[in-house]
Amino acid sequence: MSFEVKEKDLLGRIGKLKTKSGTLETPLLFPVINPSIQLVPPQRLKDEFGFEAVITNAYILWKRYRDQPANEGLREFLKFDGSVMTDSGAYQILVYGNVEVTQAEIVDYQERIGSDIATILDIPTGWHVPKEQAQETVAETLKRAKAFFKLKTRQDILWVGPVQGGRHLDLVSKSAKAMGKLPFQIHALGSPTEVMESYRYDVLVDMIMTAKMNLPIERPLHLFGAGHPHMMALAVALGCDLFDSAAYVLYAREGRYMTENGTWRLGEMDYFPCQCPKCSSATPKKVFELPKAEQEQFLAEHNLHVCVAELKRIKQAIRDGRLWEHVEMRAHAHPALLTALKRVKNYECFIEKSSPTVKQSGFFFFDNVGLARPEIAHYRERLSKRYTPPTKAKVVVLVPQTREKPFHRSEEFKDVRRVINRLGTENVSLVHVCFYAAPFGVVPMELDEVYPLSQHETALPLDCEVKDYVATHVAEYVKRSSYQAVVLINDPNTWDNTVKQKCRLACKKRAAAFEPLTLGAQGTKEFLGRLETILKRNLGDSA
Repeated sequence: MSFEVKEKDLLGRIGKLKTKSGTLETPLLFPVINPSIQLVPPQRLKDEFGFEAVITNAYILWKRYRDQPANEGLREFLKFDGSVMTDSGAYQILVYGNVEVTQAEIVDYQERIGSDIATILDIPTGWHVPKEQAQETVAETLKRAKAFFKLKTRQDILWVGPVQGGRHLDLVSKSAKAMGKLPFQIHALGSPTEVMESYRYDVLVDMIMTAKMNLPIERPLHLFGAGHPHMMALAVALGCDLFDSAAYVLYAREGRYMTENGTWRLGEMDYFPCQCPKCSSATPKKVFELPKAEQEQFLAEHNLHVCVAELKRIKQAIRDGRLWEHVEMRAHAHPALLTALKRVKNYECFIEKSSPTVKQSGFFFFDNVGLARPEIAHYRERLSKRYTPPTKAKVVVLVPQTREKPFHRSEEFKDVRRVINRLGTENVSLVHVCFYAAPFGVVPMELDEVYPLSQHETALPLDCEVKDYVATHVAEYVKRSSYQAVVLINDPNTWDNTVKQKCRLACKKRAAAFEPLTLGAQGTKEFLGRLETILKRNLGDSA
């Protein structure tokens, strides 16, 4: 198999997946095709909407059409000249409890019809099942996965090894580890549909990340049934490369109009917020008055346009290094999505290891949700384990962040620099200047211009969680340092006294001198004079 990653951000990646019928770009959505009742002809999906691949159900083909797709060839039967993925009937097992086909029969059938990507007949776990039953689905799926390699005969089909376990994360982990040891080209997270239908996106985060952390990172991950555009960015950020969905047509039949931020009912709309080819020349009233079949056709095509547009936005966000901002924007469209994004913090270390450390542009930091960003986790890790303050430094001066970056070039810092320089050449080396800033915490002056410490924009005023994070970071830095004295320039307007209080406790534990100075408590001349006095006193004979 050929899967080549071209661009990446967070765990999201733009990649090239080679199938026998063509090369596909990920992230990729497979529209679900049902040959019996297909609203949008498959070839139109490619020619007009840009879908290079579709998915259909091999079990339904086997049951309704038997040998016709094999005799004609799957692409000819569907009248679609792109790549075709087939599911095996596992969803029907989830809904009906069983299917009238064996693993050997469905594997042979997918080979005979010529699928580009095919799926073994796994046993889905489901959402509400007890753990004992979930264990059985994991064990049986793994048994079938191992047996599969003795059944397959073709080498030009990419096979999917599904991960089961449902909401039982220990079973998801066990399933992923075992599946990852088998030579599947693609993996898929099974049983997510009920979770998404219940809007338990926080549980979905746990399921995806548990699977992702235990599967080979180089293999693409498919998320079954994830077709609503409002959650695609989150799924991509967590490492899902492939999706499939029938939502575009199911919603159309219910009179539901997709947007990238949610779904509206056509009968309750006065305006179309979209300028796709369908909406630009129509109104909700006119569409609502159409015959049912035409109304469904309109909505299905609009829904497809929305999905395509969102995937393009996601890809551009990956390329620009702004996938987090895009996910955060989408997450604020629904509390369930924001709850899920907050859950991502539990996995920040794993995401940080795979995310680029340097990007072409800076980033925007809005609030405490952004503390899970890989750039912040990466900096915190490197500063604690790889950074050592200057060996001669006896005193650290902690200076609050300024609006201008890099901080050491700001107008506000110039006066502080003059005071330090007046101490004399030898004494300057005894004073170490660090800034404390959101969202990074402590920023040593010599690192001030290193990416992304000066390449970001932070929204003010800061929320309490961000203040507490920075204060904790400062206190930890003080605890592990060997400074004899800590001089804190406190900015109560931005930080209240959060940093001051935690820094005082850290100095007390280390028996280091703590010298706080408050901005605005006195005139500039008096403030600078006080700073110089404190520095000279703590430098002692050196000054």
